[in-house]
Amino acid sequence: MPDLVQKTFSNGIFTIALNHPRANPITLEMVRLLREAFKEAARLKGARVVLLRSEGDDFSAGQDIFEMLKARGESYRQHMLETYNPLILQVRRLELPVIAAVQGTVAGAALGLVMACDLRIADEDARFVVGFLGIGLAPDSAVSLLLPALIGLGRATEAAFTNQPIPARQALSWGLVNRVVSTSLLHDSALQMAKAIADGPIHAMGLAKRDFNKAVLPNLERVLDYEAHIQEIAHLRAEHKEGVSAFVEKRLAKWQVD
Repeated sequence: MPDLVQKTFSNGIFTIALNHPRANPITLEMVRLLREAFKEAARLKGARVVLLRSEGDDFSAGQDIFEMLKARGESYRQHMLETYNPLILQVRRLELPVIAAVQGTVAGAALGLVMACDLRIADEDARFVVGFLGIGLAPDSAVSLLLPALIGLGRATEAAFTNQPIPARQALSWGLVNRVVSTSLLHDSALQMAKAIADGPIHAMGLAKRDFNKAVLPNLERVLDYEAHIQEIAHLRAEHKEGVSAFVEKRLAKWQVD
């Protein structure tokens, strides 16, 4: 079994890589390892930039649906309070620049994680998918706050309601990502970006990040808590059961009024 989350440190750049073939679905163990990795980055002397990336063709399909099925009777609210909520807060409160390098598809909770990063670079084949409503859930992992903040409420609402992917070039024009490069250049370009940021005034950047959090995301913690509350409601409804069943059976969901 490979390391689900890989860590490397070189020249001030602390790299965290998702490594769960095939589509990097996020498990509870991966969330735990991600939280440990970000804690290590915060403590590590000499760390100047965090680069979040993934192995394989896709960044991440989001929460592992099959693990979700095993935990069907558990509280989704409690799950959020113990996993993604503290992870998102950790990324935003880390007083180091965090760069996400995105290839292929990023969806659901993984989209929230990517948007919590300070900068995003994507390959030309990247696709950003809200994902939650496809299985009868509401957005969580701060997607309800970060996506409208980055691309506007109307665009965010359409992306959520239709579940249509936002392609890389569209994401660039809307402000969801900072740069788009060819797939073959993503790794090197992300490292170049990280090195350029690492050469700057990192402590001042940490203070600027505090400013941005206060000015743009002052209610982040409250939004995360409310998302967890809403998700508890959504997961008890028939739409979620149908959405998950359709996903597992690889068919179109048949949405009906409860």
